[in-house]
Amino acid sequence: MKHTYHIQGMTCNGCRNHVEQTLSKVDSVTNASVDLEKQEATIEMSSHISLETFQKSLKDDGGRYSIHNLGEHHHKEDSAKEKKPKQKGKGTGTFYCPMHCEGDKTYDQPGDCPVCGMDLVEEVNLSATTTEQWTCPMHPEVIKGEAGACPICGMDLVPIEADSSAEEKTYKKVLKKFWIAVTFTLPIFFIAMSEMLSNNPLENILEIKYWNWIQFALSLPVVFYATWMFFERAYRSIVTWNLNMFTLIGIGTGVAWVFSVFGMLFPQMFPQDFLTESGTVFVYFEATTVILTLVLLGQLLEARAHSKTNSAVKELLKLAPNKAIKVVDGNEEEVSIDQIEKGDTLRVKPGDKIPVDGKITEGETTVDESMISGEPIPVNKSVDDKVSSGTINGNQSFLMEAEKVGSDTLLSQIIHMVNDASRSRAPIQKLADTVSGYFVPIVILIAVTTFVVWAIWGPEPAYVYALVNAIAVLIIACPCALGLATPMSVMVGVGKGAQNGVLIKNAEALEKMDKVDTLIVDKTGTITEGKPTVEKIGVFGERFRESEILHFIASLNSSSEHPLAEATVKYGKEQKTEISKTENFSAVTGKGVEGTINGKKLDLGNDKMMEYAKATISSAMKYEAQSFQKQGKTVSYLAIDGEVSGYVVIGDKIKKTSAKAIKELQDNGINVIMLTGDNHDTAQAVASELNLADFKASMLPENKLQEVEKLQNEGKVVAMAGDGINDAPALAKSDVGIAMGTGTDVAIESAMITLVKGDLHGIVKAKNLSHKVMRNIKQNLFFAFVYNMIGVPIAAGVLFPFFGLLLSPMIAALAMSFSSVSVIANALRLKTKSID
Repeated sequence: MKHTYHIQGMTCNGCRNHVEQTLSKVDSVTNASVDLEKQEATIEMSSHISLETFQKSLKDDGGRYSIHNLGEHHHKEDSAKEKKPKQKGKGTGTFYCPMHCEGDKTYDQPGDCPVCGMDLVEEVNLSATTTEQWTCPMHPEVIKGEAGACPICGMDLVPIEADSSAEEKTYKKVLKKFWIAVTFTLPIFFIAMSEMLSNNPLENILEIKYWNWIQFALSLPVVFYATWMFFERAYRSIVTWNLNMFTLIGIGTGVAWVFSVFGMLFPQMFPQDFLTESGTVFVYFEATTVILTLVLLGQLLEARAHSKTNSAVKELLKLAPNKAIKVVDGNEEEVSIDQIEKGDTLRVKPGDKIPVDGKITEGETTVDESMISGEPIPVNKSVDDKVSSGTINGNQSFLMEAEKVGSDTLLSQIIHMVNDASRSRAPIQKLADTVSGYFVPIVILIAVTTFVVWAIWGPEPAYVYALVNAIAVLIIACPCALGLATPMSVMVGVGKGAQNGVLIKNAEALEKMDKVDTLIVDKTGTITEGKPTVEKIGVFGERFRESEILHFIASLNSSSEHPLAEATVKYGKEQKTEISKTENFSAVTGKGVEGTINGKKLDLGNDKMMEYAKATISSAMKYEAQSFQKQGKTVSYLAIDGEVSGYVVIGDKIKKTSAKAIKELQDNGINVIMLTGDNHDTAQAVASELNLADFKASMLPENKLQEVEKLQNEGKVVAMAGDGINDAPALAKSDVGIAMGTGTDVAIESAMITLVKGDLHGIVKAKNLSHKVMRNIKQNLFFAFVYNMIGVPIAAGVLFPFFGLLLSPMIAALAMSFSSVSVIANALRLKTKSID
C-alpha cells in the first residue's frame, strides 16, 4: 500500500531527514520518502496504518512536525492560528532562532532552538506596543481598554504595566544563574589552584581527598542548576542528531565531571599515571565549573547583544503613538490607537505623532518624516496630501481622515517587512550551513584522535594529558560563531536600511544587490515625479507681466477638473497667486476652456482652441512653443480678448535627486538603462538631461520583461526600478526588483526592495548597504573559520613538541564564549556605517 500525506513544519533538509527517519520507524512501514518542496511524504506499508499512528509518532518525537491528509492542512493551520492565545507583554508571542537554523520557522513559546540549542528570540511588532490596558488597584480582575472608574468600587483605573519582553526575561534568568555559578565556582577554583603551591596551606587543614569532596559538593549547584540547560540541550542534540555547540560542551564538561566523580570514589581502579603523590586521582571539578561558567557568561553577553541587533525595529516601534484625538460631531475626545477606524476624523496638534495613515482634510503643516524616509528636511503638507503613522507634525494643527489603521499602516508594514527579512536566509549562509553540518562530528573525531595520540606518544602522565587536551578540543570549537556570522549581519543591515527608507524584503536581495551591474529604470514616477507640474509660464509681448498671465491661467483653471488644470492651480497657489472668480466658464472638448475674469474674455488651450477663439498664433510663437513640445511637454496658449498673450508649459518634472543618483551609480560601474512607455522625443529629452546613453521608448510591459530576460541571458545581474502596475512583470523577473514606495501596491509586492521616499537616491543607499552587509558577513565568516582552524589544532597540542605550550580547557572555554560574541560585535558595527 502507498499513501501520500501533507507534512507541516519542515523548513530545511535536516527537517526532511528527521521526518523521513521518524516515519520509517513505524511498524509495517516498508519505505518513507519526504519531498521538502511539496511538503509531502509518500509512505509504503505492508498493511494499512492509520493516520493517527503517524501523527502519534511525530508527536512523541517532539511535536515539531505534523502529518495530515492532503488538502486538510490549510484548515487546520488557520484554526490553529485563530486559537493561538495572545501573549501579554511587550512582544508578539512569536519566537524564532537567532541563527535561523530552520529558516523563517517560528514558535509560540519561549525556549531553546531544537536544532542549535540557542535561546529563541521574541519578535516585536506594533500592535504589542500600542495597546494600553487599565485595571483597578483594588479589583485586578477588572481590565478595560481605556481610563475611567472601577465599576465595582468607583476608584480610578490605573494603567497595567506591560510584562518584560521575553528577551529581557531570558537575560535576567541567565544573569541570576551566572551569579550562582560564579559564587560556587570561585571557591572550587581557589582550592584547585592552591594545589600548585609548593607548600599548600590547605593541606594543613584537611587532606587533599577531603578537599576533593568539598569541590564535588560545590560543583553540584553549578552543574545541576545553573548550567544544567547545557546538558539538556546536548542530550536533545544527540537524540535528534542535530549536533551543535552544546553537544561539544556537554560531552567535554560531562566527561571531565563524571571522570572526577568516578576517580574520587574509586581511585584504586586507575593506573599510576592518573594518581597524585597523595594517592588521589587528578580531579577536574574546577575545569568543569569554570568552563560551564564561562560558557554561561558567553550566553549572557549574547543575550544582551541580541537585544541590540533588532534595535532598529524597536526604534521604529517608539514612533507609534498610543493615543489619538478623534473628532466626533465637532467634539474632540482622546481615544486609544486601536479604537481608530477607517474614515474617522482625527485632530493632530503641533508636535504630536501622526497616529495612522491618512490624508489631510483641513489645514496645512510641515511633517518630519525622517524616521521613515531617512530624509531630514520636513515636508510641506496641505489638504489632500498623505500623512503616515509615526511621523511628527510641525508647528500647526490639522484635521485628517484615517485611511489605513492597525497593521495596514506604513509603519506596521515596514516593521513586518523588517521582521520577515531579518529571519530570511542569504544564499551565502549555505556555506556556513554545509560546514556546520560536518563540523561537530569532525571535532569529536579530532578530540578522540587527540586522546589516542597523547595516550600513546605523550609524556607522563600520558592519560592525564590525553584527557585534558581532548576536552580542550571539544570546548574551543565553536559552530555557534559560524551559525551567527550571516544572520547577525543581515538583521542589523535590514534594520539600518529601514531607518534610512530602504526596505529589504529578504536577505537574498541584499546579497544579489551587491552583485548588480545593470540597472533598468522606469521614467514616469521613478526618474520623474509621475504627475503633471508647471515648468514655465511664458509671455508674448509687453502687454501683460508673467504674474498676471499666471493669475489668469490659475483662476480660469480653478473651475476645471482636468488633471493639467489642477497642476496650474496648485502652482498658482504655491506662487501665492490670487484666484479670481470666473464667469461664463465652459470647457470645449478636446481644445481647452474659456471664461471671463474681471471683464476680460479668456481662452486657454491648444492650437485648435486658438482657432476656435479666432486668436492668431504667429510663427515666432509657434517656434517657441515647439521647442518644448519636442521634449514631450504640453503647451497651452492663453488668449486675452482675442489676442494670444502667453502660454503655460506642463510636464512631468525630473526629481531633484535623479541626476545625482544616476551619476553615482554610473561612477560605481553600474550601467543605467531607462525604459519608458512614453514617446521617443520625451525619452530623448530626459535621457539627454541625465546623460543617459542607453534608453528605449514606447515600451509595453511585455517589452520591459523581454529586455530584462535579454540582459540576463547576456550574463548581466539586473536590477529593475519601477513604480507602476506596468512595471510589475519586469520587477518580478529581474534579479533584484526595486519598487518606489510612492508607487502601486502591485509594484511593491513584486519587488525585493522598496524605497519609502520613492527616489533614485534610495538605490544608491541600497547598493551601499548591500556592499557593507556582504563585506561584514565575509569578515564574520573569516573570523569564525580562522578561529576554529587555529584554535582546534592548538587545543589538540600541536605547539607542545616545539614550544612546550598547551591550552587549558578553561582558556579554551573563554575563547569559545567570546568568539560568538565577537561575531555579534562585528555585525553591530554596521549600525555606525553611513549608506548615503
